[in-house]
Amino acid sequence: QVRLVESGGGLVQPGGSLRLSCTVSGINFRLYTMAWYRQAPGNQRELVASITGSGSTNYTDSVKGRFTISRNNVYTRVILQMNSLKSEDTARYYCNVPVGSSDRARYGWGQGTQVTVSS
Repeated sequence: QVRLVESGGGLVQPGGSLRLSCTVSGINFRLYTMAWYRQAPGNQRELVASITGSGSTNYTDSVKGRFTISRNNVYTRVILQMNSLKSEDTARYYCNVPVGSSDRARYGWGQGTQVTVSS
């Protein structure tokens, strides 16, 4: 059974930083591309960043240069370092295994972690 546990969200002022973590179990982690998604109220869930098993990364345009995705294959963890946060980054953030480059994901969703950017 695949389990995805996200943590690290919180309330931060514009321009601030947060570091999200997702611990993954139930899959051969190092073989899978992992991704972070986010969903703001009233919006569809969108893929924010992804990282292959070998460390190649991709980002949606709105976070390029501000967010960095990384992974630790020993501890089966995927990290999202978010800098220069903006109010439009406010959303609930989730990790999962992406289906291609779409906004769909392979497994059921975890509880996510809420990020609120506000002064």
